[in-house]
Amino acid sequence: MKKVILLLLLFAYTTTSFSQTKETSVKKIYLQAATGITNHSGFFYEAGIQAVLKTNWVTTFSYHGIEMNPKSLPSDYEQGYVFFIFPLYDEFPVTKMNIFSFTAGKFFEAGRRTWFTTEAGFSFANGEIISFSKQPVVWNGLYKSSNYSLKKEKKTSIGAMLKADFNWAFLPFMGVGAGVFANLNSIQSPVGFQAKIIIGKMNYKKKI
Repeated sequence: MKKVILLLLLFAYTTTSFSQTKETSVKKIYLQAATGITNHSGFFYEAGIQAVLKTNWVTTFSYHGIEMNPKSLPSDYEQGYVFFIFPLYDEFPVTKMNIFSFTAGKFFEAGRRTWFTTEAGFSFANGEIISFSKQPVVWNGLYKSSNYSLKKEKKTSIGAMLKADFNWAFLPFMGVGAGVFANLNSIQSPVGFQAKIIIGKMNYKKKI
């Protein structure tokens, strides 16, 4: 995660420095940090950089860290636990994914300080696929096993990312936003809602 943030800051610094020495086609450029919820009772965080061009095209590089219940989780799954005064449950199985995406789309101005973006693009995902096998429950008076055994397999996948966001710049260099996204990949496809903060060059129109 630290490496991702450093890369984003370096990219933002390089772009800003270039725009100060030469007329640029970039209308807005800002870093964004977001968090939210997904399907399968999941949650995620996002870090990214987004640029809006004067042609009203928008492009984004983003990273998502996601944790969610496995899509193959049996409806009757029970955690194992150690009973010591009260039950101490085994760790609940969670699918963890890292998704890097590059998307492009359109910018729609909604007001002097507000705008919408819609984007689509490709992504690279890595994570774990968890499979479950039914097993007998064992109880020895101290530990009760789960009714399923787990098998984890690491996998990488090329996928597609779809995004739509609403943004509001309450300062020339800062704003907030909300949006939705869907990622399609062969590991597990998250669909999520997010709230975010944006920091950078907003370049909104001043009142006349």
